[in-house]
Amino acid sequence: MIKGELKGDGVVLGEDGLSLYEQGGYGRPGGDKLALSAEEALYLAARGRICVGCYSFEQLLGQFMEKSYFLRKFLVYRDIRERGFVIQAGPQDFRVFKRGQKPGTGSSYYLMRVLSERDLIEFSKVAEEVKSAHNMRKQFLLAVVDDEEEITYYEVKISSPMEGTAKPICSHITGNAYENAVIIPANPEDSEFEETMLGTKFDQERIMLSSVEALYLLKKGILELNGGMTYDEYYRRAEENDHELSQKTITYTNLRDLKNIPRTAYKFGHHFRVYSGKKQHSELLVHSLPENESMPMSVISRSVRLAHSVRKKMLFACVKKDNIEYIEFARIKL
Repeated sequence: MIKGELKGDGVVLGEDGLSLYEQGGYGRPGGDKLALSAEEALYLAARGRICVGCYSFEQLLGQFMEKSYFLRKFLVYRDIRERGFVIQAGPQDFRVFKRGQKPGTGSSYYLMRVLSERDLIEFSKVAEEVKSAHNMRKQFLLAVVDDEEEITYYEVKISSPMEGTAKPICSHITGNAYENAVIIPANPEDSEFEETMLGTKFDQERIMLSSVEALYLLKKGILELNGGMTYDEYYRRAEENDHELSQKTITYTNLRDLKNIPRTAYKFGHHFRVYSGKKQHSELLVHSLPENESMPMSVISRSVRLAHSVRKKMLFACVKKDNIEYIEFARIKL
């Protein structure tokens, strides 16, 4: 058994500990010593490969518990090691190597952040971490530890919707605004609205447009409201009953401009289900939110599980001043 001593936030081993680095990628060598992080030291101590002074496992755990969120980080470290990966402290919480690779013989593949099920996800912060990982040619993962100490892994990436095949609306139409909806006449000889899945049939002679559909068509100069109601006037009326209208309208317009077909996803608990026009069924669920919005990880978990159960991707559209950033969360198995 290799002996070590507590030093700072981890453990330092002598020259005989360097074999742990060479064989298993543990620690960081420096001269004739090997520095272990707290997670590495506790993992090796639990397996009887090192001893730290006269500390028992419980005493050593007690020492390391002074570090913030140590227990959940250790649980993730142990799980990753037992799955056959080499894992080390990294720019976020950990960096993980591909199976069969370790420091000196390969490069890390994942950058990983560890969270609890109750943590808030700050989308702007997550987006920056995703970009940072991408710039280093690595994938960004979230390891979420629930209250029963089970771990779920999510891959997070910036993932803009692909351009679809929906045809643009060319007809000029007029309609009447009623509360948040707009009703337009249905032309039996014109299948344009049916093909582009705009509006919902009100009856045989009329089509009802939702507020985001009406605002999109007003902005494009395709729709004119009877009574001379302007875009701004209709927007103010609709906004009174929908505090999310701003980001929803921007996201809807962006999706339509990409030749996709957004429809309400209320039954899925989100803003839009999105058809590319290439398949019969929708391929995305999209939830629109302001750039600085945050959301509990438990809510995101439910969203991802639901999206996967109906074979869709889950995207959160973060609306900025000058663009939209789509962040995709996907549950993965390592």
